[in-house]
Amino acid sequence: MDWTWILIGSLAILTGCWWSLSRRHADQQARPSLRNIPPEYLKGLNYVLNEQQDKAIEVFIKMLEVDSDTVETHLALGHLFRRRGETDRAIRIHQNLIARPSLPEDERFLALLELGMDYMSSGLLDRAESLFKELAGTRTYAVQANHKLLEIYQQEREWDKAIDIAQKLQTLNGHNLDPEIAQFYCELAEQNLTAGSKTVAQQHVRRALTIDPDCIRASLLEAENARLEGKIGLALKILQRVEKQDPDYLPEVVAVIVACYRELGQVDDCMHYLQHIVSKYGGMTPLLYLTRLIEETRGEKAAIAFISQELKRRPSVRGVDKLIEYVLGMAEGEIRDNLQTIKEMTAKLLSSSPVYKCKHCGFDAKQLHWHCPSCKQWSSIKPVLGVVGE
Repeated sequence: MDWTWILIGSLAILTGCWWSLSRRHADQQARPSLRNIPPEYLKGLNYVLNEQQDKAIEVFIKMLEVDSDTVETHLALGHLFRRRGETDRAIRIHQNLIARPSLPEDERFLALLELGMDYMSSGLLDRAESLFKELAGTRTYAVQANHKLLEIYQQEREWDKAIDIAQKLQTLNGHNLDPEIAQFYCELAEQNLTAGSKTVAQQHVRRALTIDPDCIRASLLEAENARLEGKIGLALKILQRVEKQDPDYLPEVVAVIVACYRELGQVDDCMHYLQHIVSKYGGMTPLLYLTRLIEETRGEKAAIAFISQELKRRPSVRGVDKLIEYVLGMAEGEIRDNLQTIKEMTAKLLSSSPVYKCKHCGFDAKQLHWHCPSCKQWSSIKPVLGVVGE
């Protein structure tokens, strides 16, 4: 038996009793006695305690025909059913509430909002959208309804509509949604790139950067387009902008930055740039790329000496893994076997560790998501820091 649910449900019902009876008898007594509780409430409560939810719902719905003051209790019960995943029961409760012609307007709007959320939980997004559009025109529930519409349009990947709603919300409540709107434009850009509409995609990227100049994703899209057009110098300049936008994302752009420098034949400049990044921000990804360039230009021994010195300052599993890779080529016999065992251990540790983590909810990932699959926040997933990360 789910005692937690029963306790919550019972409290909700009794709270409804208290509220209803207090309103009716406020002038007669300070608080209702148990004798004043309608027998229908006790009957419904008994059904809840015996986990006979269907019969309990029938009792409470019939009570609406007698006393509309029980609306709050039914809304609470419907909310509980939805939270339990029993959306069909929640829908039934809220539909019956809305069907009451005598239901006050404000309570009808609240029931519509709850029904819309029932539909969302059931995956009936078209029905939910219709209700939220109606509520978006009300003064009381405009903000809540538009927030729900924004959720729907993001889920359905209708980015034009999402942009429109986000802009309305900024007007309604004054909250800054520019970073989210920029992400929506990036989504549109990627859709158009997939469809072959390169010019339109570029327009969306420029719009994203106009709205949010610190949008990393838009910079990456802009740099990718510049590279495809053979504008390597421009691409490099765009990618180096990431340092000022958000240095947490530098590990994401290092590989492309190094590739641009190579195409331009500027390996020495690349090494100076990476040294600057490593000294100012740290990060194992730029350090490993710098180690590779040192190996190419100065030899393996110089690379080993460099990474060994850096690991003393910032211990890292990735760094140790790379160092072992170097030393394995020189080791023999039992020492080589032992190093190989350690290499296998570091490889397993790295393969089982997340590369990215959401700063908002802690969601772990192996690849970068601009939209967190768990908490649905934008730009909240970043490279993991620490011994097994950057």
